[in-house]
Amino acid sequence: MLLTLSVLLVCPAIQYFLAPFYIAPLKGAIVPSQKSAFTWSGWYSGDFQNKEEKYLNDSFGFRNLFVRINNQLLFNLFHKAKANGVVIGKNGYLFEEHYINAYYGSDFIGNDSIRHRMERLKYIQNSLSKLNKTLLIVFAPGKASFYPEYIPEKLKTKKHTTNYEQHLKLAKEFGINYIDFNRYFIDHKYTSPYPLYPKQGIHWSFYGSCIAADSIVKCIERIRKIKMPHLFWDKVYMEDAKESDYDIGDGMNLLFRQPGEKLAYPHLEFESASGKTKPSLLVISDSFYWEMYSAGITRLFSTNHFWYYNRDVYPDCTKWPLTTSKLDMKKEIMQHDVIMIISTETTLKSMGWGFIEKAYQTLREMNKCQNN
Repeated sequence: MLLTLSVLLVCPAIQYFLAPFYIAPLKGAIVPSQKSAFTWSGWYSGDFQNKEEKYLNDSFGFRNLFVRINNQLLFNLFHKAKANGVVIGKNGYLFEEHYINAYYGSDFIGNDSIRHRMERLKYIQNSLSKLNKTLLIVFAPGKASFYPEYIPEKLKTKKHTTNYEQHLKLAKEFGINYIDFNRYFIDHKYTSPYPLYPKQGIHWSFYGSCIAADSIVKCIERIRKIKMPHLFWDKVYMEDAKESDYDIGDGMNLLFRQPGEKLAYPHLEFESASGKTKPSLLVISDSFYWEMYSAGITRLFSTNHFWYYNRDVYPDCTKWPLTTSKLDMKKEIMQHDVIMIISTETTLKSMGWGFIEKAYQTLREMNKCQNN
């Protein structure tokens, strides 16, 4: 007994210092604690001890394995997810709680706020049109809207007016250019040859994002009256969910991978740009653009800048830190032919993340200067 206890105490220390075994890192939005530098002032205040204790607790040998074992036991025995905001739905379908809230309208920001926003978008669209530029709003699908039948009974409630419904209504009323993938995905839920939404992911499936990318290109062609190169595929591979198609599953950090359906992974190819027009594109989006961006939709545009939550500027910030606060809005507007804002039902309450207000003010100032 004493020998067993000694081994249990010594093994984590051996793993910490020598790492003889590979232990996969935890996934998700995890910020590891950093080892604190010793200072006498930190020692006397107790700050050093607190930081060191947290660091050791987060980094002792085999910790990640123990976390996964704990999470797996909670999942199997109590049907609970040890991940922030994750909801285990019926038949093992995974959700994030704020998508369910958005589906039922519990996060509704009010008619006046949405009307005010859409009026500004209409002004932006009209102003851009005069500059031969295009505004396009994309309503990405929401998992709770796509799979309401798998929402757990305890979270079901009366459905109220939603941010999605009101944004869509006013987009139609004001004649704003938009694509409604939320409705499209629901309408093709049972007729699509391949799954449009994964069981253990929160974003559209890779196949769903390919369908969306193709539709976006064709919509831009129609609005701008141009002919762009297209993406296409002649091979589709059926595989277990991977990457973002399993992002909630990965974020739960379980010991064992959960079973799910086979998903479609088209082998994408891109038409030659010879004789075609490649407009420059600026995308302000939540995480729903990542799939298209990583798959290569950028090849269909002369330049493609992606402002993630109107904060980080891609691809530039992969080389050096760059945020939108350091950019000149007027210059950015003038160097892009198409400005696209993508938002899913759960992020519509803060749609644009400040871009709409700043673009509106910039364009008003530009119009005022032209009129004087």
